[in-house]
Amino acid sequence: MKLYFHPLSGHVHRARLFLSLLGLEHELVLVDLLKGEHKSPAFLRLNSFGQLPVLDDNGTVVPDSNAILVYLAKRYAGPAWLPEEPAAAAGVQRWLSVAAGEIAYGPAAARVVNLFGRQADIAELVARAHRILALIDAELTGQPWIAGAAPTIADVALYSYIARAPEGDVDLAAYVNVNAWLARVEALPGFVPMAVSPVGLAA
Repeated sequence: MKLYFHPLSGHVHRARLFLSLLGLEHELVLVDLLKGEHKSPAFLRLNSFGQLPVLDDNGTVVPDSNAILVYLAKRYAGPAWLPEEPAAAAGVQRWLSVAAGEIAYGPAAARVVNLFGRQADIAELVARAHRILALIDAELTGQPWIAGAAPTIADVALYSYIARAPEGDVDLAAYVNVNAWLARVEALPGFVPMAVSPVGLAA
């Protein structure tokens, strides 16, 4: 099994974290984003969108971080990480959509500004980040995991960019429930941290 990765990508970290939580052996194949290797013809044959991560499970190629989480849960983890019951499955999907939406266009986007110098209104991105973090903090009131009583791929999908939100000038200090949840994720057997970058509030 191969995971095409770059250490600074939170999308990649989702996939790498879940592989580690499941104890699945895998090879990390570096794709240098700064050199544009994700737009090379060879990589585009793996993922025509030219994005990381990509999982190659002995010939089954799965692009997209959330798709990889679903694939691994279905293939290797059983219903513990992705429930079969319709309402519970929908609850997980709700947060996968948040990871691809509000998280991507809030804390993840703010981090990209500081990390790579992308032109954007960072104040607006930080404000977006605080809006979704406040909602997540409220959702975690009285429950340990984002989709209920046990960890699911929803927690994996949300973790990386929330944990590294300070790199995008997003202060997590006010979010008591979010910080407790981050600690619970980090205490899971097999947890692997995301690389820390000294930018933003983490500088």
